[in-house]
Amino acid sequence: MNPLPLRSSLLALGLAAALAACHKQEAPQQPPPPEVGTITAQPQDAPLVQDQVGRVSAFRTADVRARVPGILLHRLYEEGTDVKAGQKLFQIDPQPLKAELDAQLANLASARATAVNAKAQADRNRGLIGKNYVSRQDLDTAEANQRTAEAAVKQAEANVQSARINLGFTDVVSPIDGRAGQQQVTEGALVGQNETTLLTQVDQIDKVYVNFSVSVSDLDAMRRAAANGAATLSPTDKATVRIQLPDGSDFGEQGVLDFSSATVNPQTGTVNLRAQLANPDLRLLPGQFVTVKATLGDLHNVFLIPQAAVLRDANDAYVMVVGEGHAKDPQTGKDTTVPSAAVRRPIKAERISGSNWVVTGGLKPGDQIIVQGLPKARENAPVKASPAQAAPASAASAPGAAAPAGQQ
Repeated sequence: MNPLPLRSSLLALGLAAALAACHKQEAPQQPPPPEVGTITAQPQDAPLVQDQVGRVSAFRTADVRARVPGILLHRLYEEGTDVKAGQKLFQIDPQPLKAELDAQLANLASARATAVNAKAQADRNRGLIGKNYVSRQDLDTAEANQRTAEAAVKQAEANVQSARINLGFTDVVSPIDGRAGQQQVTEGALVGQNETTLLTQVDQIDKVYVNFSVSVSDLDAMRRAAANGAATLSPTDKATVRIQLPDGSDFGEQGVLDFSSATVNPQTGTVNLRAQLANPDLRLLPGQFVTVKATLGDLHNVFLIPQAAVLRDANDAYVMVVGEGHAKDPQTGKDTTVPSAAVRRPIKAERISGSNWVVTGGLKPGDQIIVQGLPKARENAPVKASPAQAAPASAASAPGAAAPAGQQ
């Protein structure tokens, strides 16, 4: 028996087994699709919120001025403290005006004496006219002198009143309740000479205004949305305002919109708006910049999507939804359908409500939006979708966010 054919057969079998093992190593098993958490897109209403930079101004501002000339003697308040209406803030030297008042009182006494004498003369002439002891002309002259003297008394009384008022102006008082500012003129200076000298300023800040502006293009977009039924705009006195402080914290008091300009600023192309709100702890100060969140109405049939689920590139915003993907077969090169794949969906997201993006285009009711496991999801690659286990932090803090899939 020849051993060569048997040996050749065994060698061939071993080679075939080795080749088969190599093919198995070259084609390893595909890993399972990554697990992702999804929420279901639901159309709903959302507040129409405009975020703008605003500047705080005092509710009332009063200039405290010297209304009479004189030497400033004393400052009677602590700079930067709260004062009451009528509280004395400065003292102007009253002596010259006291002397003026005394002079006017003397003039009044003289005028009254003259009036008494004129009246007596007129009365005598009226008694003598019937006996023809005086002429009619003498009586007319006496009565005219009486009227002139009485008018002089009234003028003298007015001069006395004016002098008293001017003397009162030497006590410079606060016209309003508020916080008094820095002294503008030092003691010893001559004030009120030919002008009303500014001494200080008092600001009422237990209530404040916040001034901000909205672009004409944004206003036009809101009006178009209202005309199309996609939004409802609130009347000016019903629009509410929230304030965010420079450190990112929320100011506790809610304000109301109380003014909307009827004209457009030609330099900026914006319309000026103003909100009023209480400032009980005096945290807001005039001149301070804040972020204004003005709720100007409601948007209808929009989608609130957590910020973490909205991605952006150079072209647009998009989300990843679970749907039918398309990819090329690596062996045949032909387009194939990939069921339950991560699919890119461009969306229109132009504003934020709370911690959600307000999506006005690109989504359909029932879309399964990936909110968890996004880094593992590749476009048009299979994913294993399940309802999000817990609402993402961005969604949990905002009412009305899209619900996890299966929890509608």
